[in-house]
Amino acid sequence: MTNLAFAIAKTILNGFERHIFLFSEITASAKDRFEKREWQEVQDAAKARTDFYDLRVKEAIETIKQDFFVKQLDPDLWQAVKMHYEKLLLAHDQPELAESFYNSVFCFLFERKYYLNTYIFVESSEASVNLACAPIYTRYQPKNGELKSVIQEILNKPKFNISFHNLERDIERLISAFASTAEKTRYNEERLILDILDSVFYRNKGAYIIGRVLSPKGETPFIVSLVINEQNQIEIDALLTNSEEMAVVFGFARAYFFVDCPHPKSLVNFLHGLIPHKTYAELYSSIGFHKQGKTQFYRDFLNHLANSDDDFELAPGIKGMVMSVFTLPSYPYVFKIIKDKFAPSKKMTKQDVKGKYRLVKLHDRVGRMADTMEYSEVAFPKNRFSDELMEELTKVAPSIIRYEDDLIIIQHLYIERRMTPLNLYLAEASDDEIDNAMYGYGKAIKQLIAADIFPGDMLLKNFGVTRHGRVIFYDYDEITYMNEVNFRVKPQPITEEQIYAAEPWYTVEPGDMFPEELATFALANPKYRNAFMKYHADLLEASCWQQRQQNIARGVFEDVFPYPETLRFKNLFDS
Repeated sequence: MTNLAFAIAKTILNGFERHIFLFSEITASAKDRFEKREWQEVQDAAKARTDFYDLRVKEAIETIKQDFFVKQLDPDLWQAVKMHYEKLLLAHDQPELAESFYNSVFCFLFERKYYLNTYIFVESSEASVNLACAPIYTRYQPKNGELKSVIQEILNKPKFNISFHNLERDIERLISAFASTAEKTRYNEERLILDILDSVFYRNKGAYIIGRVLSPKGETPFIVSLVINEQNQIEIDALLTNSEEMAVVFGFARAYFFVDCPHPKSLVNFLHGLIPHKTYAELYSSIGFHKQGKTQFYRDFLNHLANSDDDFELAPGIKGMVMSVFTLPSYPYVFKIIKDKFAPSKKMTKQDVKGKYRLVKLHDRVGRMADTMEYSEVAFPKNRFSDELMEELTKVAPSIIRYEDDLIIIQHLYIERRMTPLNLYLAEASDDEIDNAMYGYGKAIKQLIAADIFPGDMLLKNFGVTRHGRVIFYDYDEITYMNEVNFRVKPQPITEEQIYAAEPWYTVEPGDMFPEELATFALANPKYRNAFMKYHADLLEASCWQQRQQNIARGVFEDVFPYPETLRFKNLFDS
């Protein structure tokens, strides 16, 4: 049995090693795509990499089934498999990722009742817990008069194959921006220490250098954003110097970074020190290891359940026609299940809905669509479900719910960050908050359509407000690509019969959309409509949507950066 157990363990680890090799290869090539301004290739690579993990897991499963004829669990054998696997991880650079890969393989092969620490890594192994902090950053200690040359060294360290547009000017701007926004850095340079991550973070049209400045007053985290101008030269675009700004850059509504770092745990630990508001699960996901993010999230969730006593309950807001949503008040997430039957107006299947969520997972979310974690066979303590919630779930989705002793098992669900539904937020908002929220609502729509996403149902209830005040879209069952929609001007009634017609007197084909109706259905409240019209009146015109549709068809990629326009150097220094 020992030889067989070792062979199975080694087969699983080989599958993981293949995954890491391919993942690292496409990640390392992000620098080349950035330098060549290959924005379509950036999107294609992001989509492809998101599927790498599942593909490798399927390959490993097929190999195990074919080579070892695994059909049912042999308890002694699989305890031995796990033991050998743990030993193999003792000298591994990514033991925590390898544990998750092992779990994925095992959970696909066997029933949920075996999802125990005896057989899988419900808890981290010794190799993962004791993983030494690898060297992932370089420390710079400038002497008097050396600050500019040190910054130049930092900016040149990635060895870009294209030049800076005006490096001397950018360094001056960077020093000036630090002085004006980061009080703790206002010391003579010899009293400053700069810790700079060795890996550059790439995403969409930007590259990001991340680090911290240590001074007698404490630590200042920062992000330096780099872009490429029309002359194909690099420029510093912005400097962010506080954790809140950085948290938005690493937000759950953003695409995953490409970061070439062989020691992800050390990298995540460093980032968590800079951005303590972000969980380890969120940080793993943000650097492309979204499956590890799921593992970390579930461990955190189990820990929270063990240390809380409140009940799961239906989430506040208008009930959805496709999804039922519940939450745990003490935990900042919502749990979404697909109903067995939809409202008659929803002409789709469960598989269609899953396809929409997959589209979002693979697509550039441009900071306006919430990332979701998809889980199967999730066990909850039955006594923590409110009576109202139990009644709702058994009524709307009995096919995916079953009971095992004191547990309720949900066959399939999505988990995402909890936000305040925009309609509820506006009902309690001040005039200034309404103004900001309606600006964000229109901006969210514009950034989604710029990213080739037509949101479909744009009612306020389908958008949420984050703790940072950002407006995020989270109802995906009607999203589609822009080229699948026909944006039309609503015909004006002429005859009395047309004016008083109860139903549209003109032909409406599937895929037709009349932008001016946004004001009728989503902006019926005059106060909301007035605030919206101040910033986004163009969204009520078909020509606006048609122009953006044409831009997408021509391959135009609009700039959507994860920080305010006011922080961009071109606005700070060129005005």
